[in-house]
Amino acid sequence: MRALAVSIVCALAAVVTPAPAFAQPVHYDIAVHLEPATRVLEATARITVKAPEATTIALARTLAADYILVDGEPLTARGVTRGGERVWPVAARRGGHAIEIRWRGIVAPIDLSLDHRGTLGRPVAASGPDGTFLPSGSYWYPVIGNSLGSYRVAIDLPAGQRGIVAGRLVEETVAEDGAHAVFEFAHPAEGIDLMAGPYRVETRAVRTTRGSDVALRTYFAPEIAELSKSYLDAVQGYIDLYEARIGPYPFTEFSVVSSPTPTGFGMPTLTYLGESVLRLPFIRATSLGHEVLHNWWGNGVYPDLASGNWAEGLTTFMADYAYKEQAGDDAAREMRLGWLRDLAAVPPGHDQPLRAFTARTHGMSQIVGYNKSAMVFLMLRDTLGTEAFDRGLRRFWLEQKFRVASWRDLQRAFEAESGRDLAMFFTQWLEREGLPSVRIAEASRATSGGTHLVRITLAQDTPAYGLRVPLRVQTEQGDEMHTVQLASGRQSFEIEVRARPTEITLDPEFRILRRLDQAELPPILRQTMVAPAVVVALAVPGAEWTPQAKRLAGRLIDAAPVFVDEGASLPRDPALLVIGRHAEVDAFLARNGLPARPPAVAGTGSAQVWAATRPGGAPLLIVSAGDLGSLGAVERLVPHYGRQSYLVFAGRRIIARGVWPSPAGGRALR
Repeated sequence: MRALAVSIVCALAAVVTPAPAFAQPVHYDIAVHLEPATRVLEATARITVKAPEATTIALARTLAADYILVDGEPLTARGVTRGGERVWPVAARRGGHAIEIRWRGIVAPIDLSLDHRGTLGRPVAASGPDGTFLPSGSYWYPVIGNSLGSYRVAIDLPAGQRGIVAGRLVEETVAEDGAHAVFEFAHPAEGIDLMAGPYRVETRAVRTTRGSDVALRTYFAPEIAELSKSYLDAVQGYIDLYEARIGPYPFTEFSVVSSPTPTGFGMPTLTYLGESVLRLPFIRATSLGHEVLHNWWGNGVYPDLASGNWAEGLTTFMADYAYKEQAGDDAAREMRLGWLRDLAAVPPGHDQPLRAFTARTHGMSQIVGYNKSAMVFLMLRDTLGTEAFDRGLRRFWLEQKFRVASWRDLQRAFEAESGRDLAMFFTQWLEREGLPSVRIAEASRATSGGTHLVRITLAQDTPAYGLRVPLRVQTEQGDEMHTVQLASGRQSFEIEVRARPTEITLDPEFRILRRLDQAELPPILRQTMVAPAVVVALAVPGAEWTPQAKRLAGRLIDAAPVFVDEGASLPRDPALLVIGRHAEVDAFLARNGLPARPPAVAGTGSAQVWAATRPGGAPLLIVSAGDLGSLGAVERLVPHYGRQSYLVFAGRRIIARGVWPSPAGGRALR
């Protein structure tokens, strides 16, 4: 398979013109000195702006500019405050500008209490002896307009610290008095992120199966340094895998960098992951490959955010979902079903079209931008076939490398390689919010001249989607799979089968985006997590439980929690989250006519979390703990298990989890 893939790429290269080199509108040459112990940052920059149009200079308002020179003259325009930045206008000038800036200041202390959601929503430059993270969104350096830019960054740090930015390591010296490193990135970049820490650095020079010379590195805290070899092995394998599927790795290095906070970011040439995340044994087989693949999708071809971010969905499909396919049919089916359950948990009217997704900000945006998008790519592959789909990906890569590309550019690449008009496919899945609801309206069997037939009518809401609908027909001699093309709100089909049919099931393998039937939807935790309105009831024994329970509520749900007092009547419509001690939880459920603790979780573990349904249909989520310490232990893990119906904890470990059984089955034929 690998040799075949290579031969296809070589043949394709003869007929597709690769993207030409991108002329950089902005180039940064930055020298930064940082003292993590005192959090003092001092830096200078020489910036070349080639574009003649008027632009701006933006710098975090917590940092002070000692001077700003534009074309050798002090900038006379006064800066204005815009959010957390100070912004100076720069007039248009034929031939562009040469800008020089010196700035300094004290950055924020690193906040070790932040969870991943807090880090995502907090682009703040922060430093300390345990680690430094200066994200581009914090404006730790002077950002020119909205332009992509190349850069060269020199980093000076005290002894015991090592630093890195995305790009090629040009030079580095490590001495008793400190460390100096220079990185450069010659391609258009969306920003400059700087990381530093008391790292132990391991380097491995490799030649990939496609002949690329790549330097692999780990920048790990001393406590996890023993993991370096296994991570370097895994990265090498992923680069070989994706070179075979897409094309040569686009950079000269890749690094795995540890963070003292539970972060998870991918930048060109590196991924920045929390130490606690890196310790998890499954990360090397899942999330790491996702981040390596982002060097093609997202950091090698940039999504045009004005028309939607396709990169997260394509990466999820080619990484996370592909690993499930490798694990077997059951694992892949379970992931598809999980996606559809997640989407069913999004309340009507709170979805968004794929074109509206730009980045993950909360659980609901991840469901659309990652899961729904990945399912679109799955359906596209099912429509085109694997060979045409893979050729389309390779064409897209060759045409768009280091360019900003849109969903429309993807569509054109797949159309060119498949010879098919895909306008309707892309329009319906990108422009429309929500999902189609497809159902079997009528089904019967017949015999005609000795031929066994199934007559079926499918229905969906209007305006109709165009759908390839898989159908499984159970016959007296075994199952048969058939696919019909549904194009209207109600459409009838006649299917010939080999033996007498007894039952028919719509989309039994969950391969089309659709709103699941209620019979396919056991309650899951995520239904409450992403609900637009959530009432929180605290069934706790005393005031000492209340702060912990309220903090847990804030971690679990996207909506602003509305707390109700003990003994108050519960509103009927919103989702309900109940948090408390075992005895008080059981009493609360009984007093309010809510489903009792299920036998699957009763009497086991130190804490239990489960989903149920309120009378009337609203989702219900219960967190029940034996003591206050057990309640705090569940806080970190529960948000990551939204697709489950129940969890049982022993301290900080999950000892049991699962999804309530679904009674869904096929339609009997008569």
